[in-house]
Amino acid sequence: MKILIIGSGGQLGTDCIGVLQDNHRITPVDFPEIDITSRRSVENICKTADPELIINCAAFTAVDACETERETAWKVNAEGPRIIAETIKDGGGSLIHISTDYVFDGSKPVPEPYRENDSVNPISEYGRSKLAGEKIVLETLPDAIILRTAWLYSAHGPNFLKTMLRLALSDSTRRFTIVDDQFGSLTWSYRLARQIERLIDAPVKGIMHTTSEGYSSWFQAACYFLEKMGVEHSFAACTTADYPTAASRPKNSILENGVLDAQGLSVFRSWQEDVDEFVGRYKDQLLRETRALLGG
Repeated sequence: MKILIIGSGGQLGTDCIGVLQDNHRITPVDFPEIDITSRRSVENICKTADPELIINCAAFTAVDACETERETAWKVNAEGPRIIAETIKDGGGSLIHISTDYVFDGSKPVPEPYRENDSVNPISEYGRSKLAGEKIVLETLPDAIILRTAWLYSAHGPNFLKTMLRLALSDSTRRFTIVDDQFGSLTWSYRLARQIERLIDAPVKGIMHTTSEGYSSWFQAACYFLEKMGVEHSFAACTTADYPTAASRPKNSILENGVLDAQGLSVFRSWQEDVDEFVGRYKDQLLRETRALLGG
């Protein structure tokens, strides 16, 4: 299948290329080669690539910046998906669009998970703009697939686990505080790419949740990862109130992969199993890159 991956330089885009390139004809594109807020840009790329499927990994994901850069957030997260969906509608093909747990307000008691049919109520500009993108895509392309995911990490690009490693290696005795009252599921973008591979030929459509099984707080996830990495640290737990941010964040980001499970399509497993494998594959690389970043 001819697949156009938009946002190919990000965590998920990079892993999608690695997973799909052996069995599909992949065209990877990213900004500035493509500007999803420009109809001409999207149409020109689609004319050249002539994709049967577009995987849209592109988004403005700087959650706090979305509060002050609202126009950019809405252009990329809402208008961009509109242009992509309308281009597909006019020219043919299908779409897998990546969304987020931030469409929920996180008010459910932990560990009760959010299901695909639960009411949405975003509490940030990022969440509101991503929810708008979901709605626009499904209004334009009712057969599109929307994948809500959360807490992504990979060996490529910046993410929470890499930040924790950098902090720990910078000073193992310093008392860094990590939020311990927000809960979700660390999700390896490689595993999500494998899930996308599984869905390409599956007779499914609509909204699906796609995260690892199980859950933790940010603090618990950081400690588990660093223990597996064999890196000493002096992290301490704190509350959301202790660490104020420009954007409000859901305290409960636990998603249940109900649609995937009901269809027997899920490839996900526990977040701990994936962190274990991730560390097994990339420990030396992560240590080398982080130490180089720190000048060591």
